[in-house]
Amino acid sequence: MYSIKFENLYFEKVWGGRDLELFRDNLPDGNIGESWDVACHKNGMSVVANGEFKGKRLDELIKEKGEELLGTKVDKTAFPLLIKLINSKESLSVQVHPNDSYAKRVEGESGKTEVWYVVEAFEGANLVVGTKEGCRKEQFKKAIEEGKLENYMNRISVKKGDVYFVESGLIHSIGEGVIIAEIQQNSDTTYRVYDYNRGRKLHIQKALDVVNLELKGERNVGKKIGYNGYNKIKYCTCEKFILEMYDIYDKVKESSDKERFYIFTCVDGEGKIVSSGVSEAIKKGDSFLIPAALGEYEIKGKLKVLKSYVPNL
Repeated sequence: MYSIKFENLYFEKVWGGRDLELFRDNLPDGNIGESWDVACHKNGMSVVANGEFKGKRLDELIKEKGEELLGTKVDKTAFPLLIKLINSKESLSVQVHPNDSYAKRVEGESGKTEVWYVVEAFEGANLVVGTKEGCRKEQFKKAIEEGKLENYMNRISVKKGDVYFVESGLIHSIGEGVIIAEIQQNSDTTYRVYDYNRGRKLHIQKALDVVNLELKGERNVGKKIGYNGYNKIKYCTCEKFILEMYDIYDKVKESSDKERFYIFTCVDGEGKIVSSGVSEAIKKGDSFLIPAALGEYEIKGKLKVLKSYVPNL
């Protein structure tokens, strides 16, 4: 096994832009809103871009390599994570995601809890995370009906490096002027409640079913731990995933986990991932999957990488 990189799956969006060209040279034409970089979903399937398995779909590789790839404690029938880069030149819809029980019953897939890391923040960069203090369900519903939802949104300015945890049930929106690295449950279910009169379908009743106005979106400052050659920041641990960041100024050396895979997403700088005598360049915007059976590996250089993986439940 080796550290695996996938082709970028690009999606044009009405709110998208061209900012991924700051560190990517393979964008197709159009306003690109999303790049799915590790995906095993009916709406987007990753294809291996490097090494022995080049050209193979991720679902096929899972069937072929099973525990070697995903680990002994990860469900082989439902890949748990979806890794995206999101570029918003305009605000996304104000939306909410369901939890597992609702989503499986109504949509036939998992719910959607996610975490955002702000890779770039341009002039006016902002996010919506939750509602303003005191907003109740009756006010929320009336505001939707009257087109006055913006009055109740907790819209905040953000800067590069900010992290926000977006639990299922939290009303939210990615505002204009950001590039976000999004680590999420493997789901594509979104309920829109307001879309700036773009004419796209809204999902008012489903959103009212699942929204939890008690949830608050707060910046996650993380817990920093210093090591020789790098600093680790632990950002969030929930039952769906764990997110850490390695701020590497020399190198980090560690071993894979036979129980689970890891995904590294570079959000700044560049370097190399070295394993089994193979060296792979990694730069801003790249994601690599570390198979459970890989063994020892090193990440060298001056770079910041997000490490995402599923916890031991």
